[in-house]
Amino acid sequence: MAEYFDKLERRDPQQREEALLAALAKHIAHAKANAPGFARILKDVDPAAVSSREALARLPVTRKSDLKDLQHADRPLGGLNATPLGKLAKIFVSPGPVYDPEGHGKDWWRTARALHAAGFRAGDLVANTFSYHFTPAGSMLESGAIALGCAVVPTGIGQTEMQVATIADLGANAYIGTPSFLKLIVEKADDTKTNIACLKKAMVGAEYLPPALREAMRARGMAVMQCYATADLGLIAYESAMPDGTVNPGMIADEGIVLEIVRPGTGEPVPEGEVGEVVVTSFNPDYPLIRFGTGDLSAVLPGPSPCGRTNVRIKGWMGRADQTTKVKAMFVTPSQVAEVVRRHREIRKARLVVDQAGGQDRMTLHCEVADGGDALAKAIVESIRDVTKLRGEVEFVKSGTLPNDGKVIDDIRKYE
Repeated sequence: MAEYFDKLERRDPQQREEALLAALAKHIAHAKANAPGFARILKDVDPAAVSSREALARLPVTRKSDLKDLQHADRPLGGLNATPLGKLAKIFVSPGPVYDPEGHGKDWWRTARALHAAGFRAGDLVANTFSYHFTPAGSMLESGAIALGCAVVPTGIGQTEMQVATIADLGANAYIGTPSFLKLIVEKADDTKTNIACLKKAMVGAEYLPPALREAMRARGMAVMQCYATADLGLIAYESAMPDGTVNPGMIADEGIVLEIVRPGTGEPVPEGEVGEVVVTSFNPDYPLIRFGTGDLSAVLPGPSPCGRTNVRIKGWMGRADQTTKVKAMFVTPSQVAEVVRRHREIRKARLVVDQAGGQDRMTLHCEVADGGDALAKAIVESIRDVTKLRGEVEFVKSGTLPNDGKVIDDIRKYE
């Protein structure tokens, strides 16, 4: 049984980086020439000049939260698609609504790599319980399973009793879906005294996987792995395991993307290990998303995975980067905090804490500085008022004091 999906997974990291950067300029030129939305977004960008991480970091970030407005202004896909609508395979509808395309071709969402790392192989019979209507999760994972040579039972969501009967009758040995629905299926099988010991492997996603659930499934003879994917980008990262089934720390980035972690509210990459927003450039010719901000928080882990795959690892999903809050009826955003910090070089790191004092909203910008004084505090207060149109206070703290959790705004108000 092949341990790796392909040779790309064990490339020398420098070779991988050079290959990705070499492909960037051509990909950006393709997006500008064929996707009107990116022609506007990148109008002042010379594709040939984007040949390094530093050059990439100077490009604007297009965030998932922007999609609804972009699509409303330029229906139906915001002009971000390089393949005309009628030449695509499917159009999905996510809440918002936000429309997500799928093109033609084998494993268009690139999920086969994650499934392979989870032990899925040709000849497996897979119960795919992700939704098959409107949203793309069902199609996304199905395409990867079929690309591996698996047979797929498109069960979709709900009807746990029928799910259990189908798995038992067909002898399905693999599951795809959310961890919570896997738990419901197993519990229903126990309640109905139906033997589903045929299930030996599971790929879960779309929600938190409790360690206790993974261990409970392992005790039943089922290995549960997870991947991180979005409706816009497809696969971003995936788990791997050792031959004895031990799951390795973090998630390995997919080979078909350039992954960055940036400071929330900005496009500025953070140092390795610091929590920030996941930003991805996808080399998808149909939907060539350039510096696409997912709105998710994560951080890069040091070193390669013990499994032998050499691509960068991230900690996995660590929350949402969009920490916009409302103070005294005014929205305050991470980008505003970033602008205040940008104006004062003395600030190494900052977090805006929102609480209540005497029943009134209060903002305090906690700043890590080497040497703070009254003059600097006064200048920062003025910047807060100028940028947010609200009054704020400043508190200086020692370097390394603020938590490494990606929070730029921490709203700790409590409402009875």
